[in-house]
Amino acid sequence: MYRLSSIFIIIALFALTACAPDRSEHPEAVEDPHSFANPAEVRVRHVHMDLDVDFERRVLDGWARLDLDWMDRRSRRVVLDTRDLEIHQVEYRQGDEWREVDFELGEAHRHNGRPLEIILPAQLEQIRVHYTTSPDASGLQWLTPEQTAGGEHPFLFSQGQPTHARSYVPLQDAPQVRITYSAELRPPEGLFAVMSAENDPHAERDGVFQFNMPEAVPPYLIALAVGDLHFEEISDRVGVYSEPRYLDAAVEEFAVTQRMLEEAEARFGDYDWGRYDLLVLPPSFPYGGMENPRVSFVTPTIIAGDESLVSLISHELVHSWAGNLVNNAAWRDLWLNEGVTVYMEYRNMEDVYDRERADMQSVIGYQGLQSALASLPPERQILAIDLTGQSADEVFSLIPYQKGRLFITEIEERFGREKTDDFLRGYFQRFAFQAITTEQFRDHLLENLIKGNEDIMSVERVDEWIYEPGMPEGYPEPRSKAFERVDAMKAKWLDDEIGISDLRNDDWHALQWVYFLNNLPEELSRARMDALDEAFDLTHSPNYEIAAAWLEIAIRNDYGPAMERVREFLLEVGRMKFLRPLYSALVEADREKAEAIYEEARPGYHPLGRATVEALLYPEGESDDEAY
Repeated sequence: MYRLSSIFIIIALFALTACAPDRSEHPEAVEDPHSFANPAEVRVRHVHMDLDVDFERRVLDGWARLDLDWMDRRSRRVVLDTRDLEIHQVEYRQGDEWREVDFELGEAHRHNGRPLEIILPAQLEQIRVHYTTSPDASGLQWLTPEQTAGGEHPFLFSQGQPTHARSYVPLQDAPQVRITYSAELRPPEGLFAVMSAENDPHAERDGVFQFNMPEAVPPYLIALAVGDLHFEEISDRVGVYSEPRYLDAAVEEFAVTQRMLEEAEARFGDYDWGRYDLLVLPPSFPYGGMENPRVSFVTPTIIAGDESLVSLISHELVHSWAGNLVNNAAWRDLWLNEGVTVYMEYRNMEDVYDRERADMQSVIGYQGLQSALASLPPERQILAIDLTGQSADEVFSLIPYQKGRLFITEIEERFGREKTDDFLRGYFQRFAFQAITTEQFRDHLLENLIKGNEDIMSVERVDEWIYEPGMPEGYPEPRSKAFERVDAMKAKWLDDEIGISDLRNDDWHALQWVYFLNNLPEELSRARMDALDEAFDLTHSPNYEIAAAWLEIAIRNDYGPAMERVREFLLEVGRMKFLRPLYSALVEADREKAEAIYEEARPGYHPLGRATVEALLYPEGESDDEAY
């Protein structure tokens, strides 16, 4: 390591300390059990990545340059988050020169990876970390050509939320540290690269792609994808990136996105991110969607041909306000992202379609919440959950999503829609491009809506929603007249008062079918199974939500005609929403079959998908991916 003279260090420290920013100009650091970073001492404000995309070795290889803002005048220590990164060299910039500095990788933590600690000779403004990712990085999935839709080219995509960005770039991987970023990616020629940044859909496929994200984002929103991607515009602000197989169908299915954007802006304020594009990923993507700014990543399993599943697009879109514009300061505050977003999603669906469509989605979400409450211990039913000692992934249940949205729904019911909309617009304006805590939201709510109106909603009621398990007495319970009709028909069919032809003639929406299947008795006779499948071909439904609901019933009832489709479905799809119930049912019905299907499907699953399934198959901790 190059060592400065002690005299130079003293001079440099004096000069840099004199011009160091005052800590009071920056947000107070929040205790974060899922990050080793030290934002109370220093904050990363910009990251530039320069990376080769190596499909043969399944690694990203290069360096990341980090621009620093010092909070503590006495500190020279930078601590970054990493997971399974091979760190080759760390440098600091002194004038026009880069000089090597010693570093230390700490002990590996089961959930959080390893801290990278760097002691600098002075409060310098830039460091550069040379590194290589692991072929098994928890935030990356490398697909062979055979695992893609086209079958000719490999594919790479990232998933940074909640704490997986550290597996592909060393940084302060804490949501409270919002950063701008830029990148140069060098994939093999002929492939196309996209990032959650400013993209050029017409860039040459010459092996070099440049990106810039001028708005500060939390690190988990740094996202990339590389593959045989093509682009088609829906409007001057909205378009679709996809492999050729899905492109035409996606453009047709997602044409409504432009209207969703217009309605969201009219209700919640200006969209501050330039374009809003969609990237259709391979079906191994473990989530339905990810709200990566400027380019939401989505699963192809929402392409149903009838817009019945596009609420997921609405969800990712309105995250542009709740989650991207204003985000959770730590993962215990996830409900600020997801609960507010689900409320906004349902409002957006009502604006674009109608109240009946929004009510159906609301009831399906509510039924999922009821199941979650029945299965989760009290400590996991709290919005402001304590995640100390647990993986950040543990926060993802329907509690932050659906309990959080019912909290906002109750605010609407008590204060009215106009005041609730005004409150949300003011909230986004007040905290734009900031990370906040539950307590900051609570204080803002009390000051701007509750104060002087305690007879409408008390402080105690607010705190019961946020800090107590379960649901407050008298909470707003969703209803759907469309589902009431389904319940009536289902009851008559089960009582043999009507036949299968009567169900066929009722012309249900896809969501009504999902609701119908979700609410059938656990045990059905072979005759009823045959009647449903023969009349509606549920085993081969092109709607993934309907198919998954039906296949779960088929597993529970040992319905032979559907079992090969169960295998095919699990080989095709890696979305955790489907993996959990289907493998759970398989484990209960036939563990050996579950294990056999998983061994066949495992190579095509994302690391998060593998961890999900292995937790079901090997609850005693035998999972290869247990600690990522």
